[in-house]
Amino acid sequence: MVEHTRTLGFKIAFAIGLGTMIAAGIFSLSGTAVAAIGSSAVIAFVIAAIVAGITAASYSEFASIYSENGGGYLFSSRTFEHDKLVYAIGAMLFLGYTGTTAFYLATMDEWVFEFILPEAWHFLPHGTTGVLAAILLGTLNARGTEESGTFQLLVTGAKVAVLLAFIGGAFSYAGPTAAVGEFTGAFGGGPVDIVTIAALAFITFFGFSAIAASAGEIIEPRKTVPRAIAASMITVTVLYALVIVAMVNSPIPAEVIAEQGETAMGSVAAAFLGPIGQSLIVAGAIFSMVSASNASILAASGIGSLMGRQGQAPRPFSRIHPKFSTPFWSVMAATGTIVALIVVFIGLFPHDGGPIPLSLNLPAAVPLLGGTDLFELGLEPLTGFATLNLLVPLSIVNVALIYSRRRFPDVERGFRVPGVPVVPILGILANLALITNLPPKGVVWGVLLIVATLVAYLLWGGAPDVEELFQEVVEPEPPSATAAVENGDRYRVLVSVARPERAPTYAKLAALVGNTRGEDPIVHVLNVTEIPEQTPYEAVSDAAEGRARRIEELLDDAEIDAEYTVEGHICQDVGFDIVQTARDEGADQILMGYPEEHTQIAEHVEYKAPCGVLFVSGFTDPTDVEIVNIGAGGGPHHKAVLPLIERLGENGADINVINVDPEGAGRAEAPETTLAALSGAPEVRVQNVSAATVAEGLVATAKDNGGILVIGATRTRRLRRWVFGSTPDRVISLADGAGVPVIVYAGPRGVQGPFEDYVYPIYRYFTGSRRGRSNAGSSAEAEQ
Repeated sequence: MVEHTRTLGFKIAFAIGLGTMIAAGIFSLSGTAVAAIGSSAVIAFVIAAIVAGITAASYSEFASIYSENGGGYLFSSRTFEHDKLVYAIGAMLFLGYTGTTAFYLATMDEWVFEFILPEAWHFLPHGTTGVLAAILLGTLNARGTEESGTFQLLVTGAKVAVLLAFIGGAFSYAGPTAAVGEFTGAFGGGPVDIVTIAALAFITFFGFSAIAASAGEIIEPRKTVPRAIAASMITVTVLYALVIVAMVNSPIPAEVIAEQGETAMGSVAAAFLGPIGQSLIVAGAIFSMVSASNASILAASGIGSLMGRQGQAPRPFSRIHPKFSTPFWSVMAATGTIVALIVVFIGLFPHDGGPIPLSLNLPAAVPLLGGTDLFELGLEPLTGFATLNLLVPLSIVNVALIYSRRRFPDVERGFRVPGVPVVPILGILANLALITNLPPKGVVWGVLLIVATLVAYLLWGGAPDVEELFQEVVEPEPPSATAAVENGDRYRVLVSVARPERAPTYAKLAALVGNTRGEDPIVHVLNVTEIPEQTPYEAVSDAAEGRARRIEELLDDAEIDAEYTVEGHICQDVGFDIVQTARDEGADQILMGYPEEHTQIAEHVEYKAPCGVLFVSGFTDPTDVEIVNIGAGGGPHHKAVLPLIERLGENGADINVINVDPEGAGRAEAPETTLAALSGAPEVRVQNVSAATVAEGLVATAKDNGGILVIGATRTRRLRRWVFGSTPDRVISLADGAGVPVIVYAGPRGVQGPFEDYVYPIYRYFTGSRRGRSNAGSSAEAEQ
């Protein structure tokens, strides 16, 4: 059984949408919009938001049905049966995302040239820094570099803070009353001008699709996706309106703003906030464009990977890199397309003439384009190119919603768009209206490229869907030991294994631990396949299922003295998955390997687990534990593991309590508390030894005694581990060379856990002082 574990809650989904929408659009188009129509730019941005909002509602309904990654391409492929139509939607979305990224990075390039690069460096071709940024982002995504949810929140918070600083600077500069008065008196432009700006501004609101594209990773997507989309769009619309108010109140003349265009906001920031404020806005703008570009690359590569799986793109697009676990070729294709668009629109054929003297002047009789040179491009045509490739698929998604309601009337929909078919039809008409007001040259080049890709697809004919390439010849019989069981009150041990070959050893040890409870335990074996955010989980489902089956085969050949189940999961966060599974399954104990790598996984489990955790190392045959060695201890984790040690003693194991008097750092512990907790074990021996460190004394004595060594996890990791290490780490390192099996126990933390992290070292210090130990302060890290 293979499951996919979702990790993104509402806050992260909201941050994804908001962070993607705060990008080049607001930083570059605000100056252009205000120069063209003044305060009416607010109306244009609101129109763009409303048009985007209608389609966002359709996205929300589809995401509540198909809670998977893929966005508009996935929705269309699940609705329409015409493969050429579905291909066209996928191809246009791919070009739309890559075109949007090219626009972001080309705009960033203009800001870098205007505010960062010294004059001596202006000999570089425009687009150079944009190309370099695209290559860097592509490389990072191809290698699997990912952002945590917390990082996403921080990034989005920083973007919002930059915009609020700009808005606050404007109101502080002019005064609230004067600012509002200036804004109300500066409306200009006619309906056509406003709609034209709205068409350009639409690209700034397309970030809502990033939420739908991540639906496969969002917890409770049927509720979370619509709420996150609505919240992010409302928030960003309010922010954009306030930015326009600030721009209208700029002391810089309108003609200067018009001349500076996409970089005008930086100059306005200098007028409001001075040089430091300008530096803040410039840094925030560039950072916003880069982070939004990264999100668009993820979306483009996700569509490319899904098209590859469905046979509508070259098969390598769907292949997962064996080392990086990413859709490597899909990421590279997206990166290459972005670079090509920047080079063509900005480098080779800018609006003021480029290095290649190509010209194609259309006849004057051609509507809208008469006398236009199609090879004079630049940022505005690039915006038109990208927006066309977004608006057309969005129109078709609205069509798909109407068709889906008729074709699948009984399908469960977690969210329903009101007023169907009227609302989707309004969305279609609004999208088409925006298309007619896009920069004509961008539309022409967009149409030409789409026609070229469609012709190429017709000539190629596509490839079989990945699902068509595999046929299950023999359905495996589920092992009798893995039959479903009633939860009841039976003791449950969750065993997390990263390497299938270790599953029998860990499962045997888990059965031993469970049987000490005498309650017919259940061992739940879990293998989590970790994927970076660049990789759609569907792409690794076969590999994850294969690993789960391999574990079942290994356990069938072993003799596990307990009932067990095997489950495979796919998740972006292994630690989160383990903890969530423990909660869902009502686990009484977690057992997993001590971290050789990726210590953050073990730390997450230790700090978040709802039950105790056994970290094990060095076991080969755990079925016969006749000798158990344990330190004298004294810390919270040590005390929590003593009931398990007592039960092992009651079942016949000899218990050795090792009290180490360290010659270097640390101090000896009083064994009385440990002995009192082990009163039910018939054989308990106290060994007082001296050694250079606590770890050396424990390992050396355990090696001489034979058997296993059990210690408590450190309780002071946050304060000292990164400087001095911890006793468990040193014990594991020494035990590995000595051949001593080790169990490191971390008890459930509860509410008081974080408090103990900081209070316990103080307690250790003062109790040590009362005993007259001069080195008591240095022992705070060691918990035997």
